[in-house]
Amino acid sequence: MIACPDCGLLENLPQLRPGDFAECRLCGAELERTSGRSITAGLACAIGTFVLLFPSNLLLLLGVKIFGMHNESRLSSGAGMLWGHDWIILAMLIWAFAVILPFVRFGLLSVVLGALRLGYRPRWLGAGYRWSLWLDTWAMPDVFLLGCFVGYYRLIHAPHMTVIIHAGGYVFLTAAFLAMITRACIDKRSVWRAIAPEAEMPADEETLSCTVCDLVQSIDCEGKPCVRCGARLHRRKPFALMRATALTAAAFVLFFPANIFPMNTSIQMGRTVTYTIFQGVRQSYQAGLWPISVIVFCTSIGIPAIKILGMGWFIFSIFRRSTKHLVAKTKFHRFINEIGRWSNMDPFTIAVFVPLMTFEPFASAQAGWGATAFIAVVVLTLLASLSFDPRLMWDAAERRKS
Repeated sequence: MIACPDCGLLENLPQLRPGDFAECRLCGAELERTSGRSITAGLACAIGTFVLLFPSNLLLLLGVKIFGMHNESRLSSGAGMLWGHDWIILAMLIWAFAVILPFVRFGLLSVVLGALRLGYRPRWLGAGYRWSLWLDTWAMPDVFLLGCFVGYYRLIHAPHMTVIIHAGGYVFLTAAFLAMITRACIDKRSVWRAIAPEAEMPADEETLSCTVCDLVQSIDCEGKPCVRCGARLHRRKPFALMRATALTAAAFVLFFPANIFPMNTSIQMGRTVTYTIFQGVRQSYQAGLWPISVIVFCTSIGIPAIKILGMGWFIFSIFRRSTKHLVAKTKFHRFINEIGRWSNMDPFTIAVFVPLMTFEPFASAQAGWGATAFIAVVVLTLLASLSFDPRLMWDAAERRKS
């Protein structure tokens, strides 16, 4: 027996055959999938990603040449330069998302999956996998790769500019692709089951399900650690509505300065040029780089707006105890959780762009206040969707019916 993490419905999930998948019969959430999923493949990709992250950070990533001048950068060069320009919050977050957390995430995931393949199940295994899942949202080599792509595409279309991809660039490209494959080939339910199987519960016993691993346990266990993942057991995520409301409101307030203030500033032969998100989209389109303008508009304007509006919809529906569109709202919440991290592409593009376009004393580039506000919006909306419990929408609808 398991409980759907999105609507809370208790379901008896049988052992699936290869190629099968199971979904919730109430909200349509995917509960388990065996097709294209493999713990062994996930272990291989996780180890490969973790190993390749070392040369990705040590070797040169990109280089540019213009009018006899030459610049090179590594993966962490942009964050280091932003730190030197006193953009402390922006630099620390980029360092965390692009450099530090990928090491922690894939190193921890490799240890957990390796222990499972060797048949070794220590007590900390569930907690280790729980942390690796939490880090999956915040470790962003794949998003940084998209930022590199956008920065590279802009640079190769700049006049008189020659762009060189160094060995570190190709290694990082491979590591980022392996990171994406790792996410795709691991079924979370299968891993949780390998750590510790679900148990049958008496039909007349009141139960709750772990908010992390969905393990159904007696209501008497509330407030105690989950026997499988070690998370504190609650009927619903504690203070979920309050936290989601506060975080969404903060993101809404910061959304406006993020789009009004410059994302980055360039100084070219003594002339200062600033770029907001809208200006960057318009100029890319006018320069014929419409694919870049579409990507930037979707990730930097569309996704944050969709996340804020979506979270507002969910919160408002709980206050109204709405019984309408519950399945649609639940699916939309899953969609928001999945796409939210891709909004970080624009700050990552700045981290790629800044060290390559600094040719003192002729030209320099640095971030603007809009970049700090924007990355704060990304973090706040991610925290809002992660802290929100979609089961509260179903609970509110049930209370209205009763």
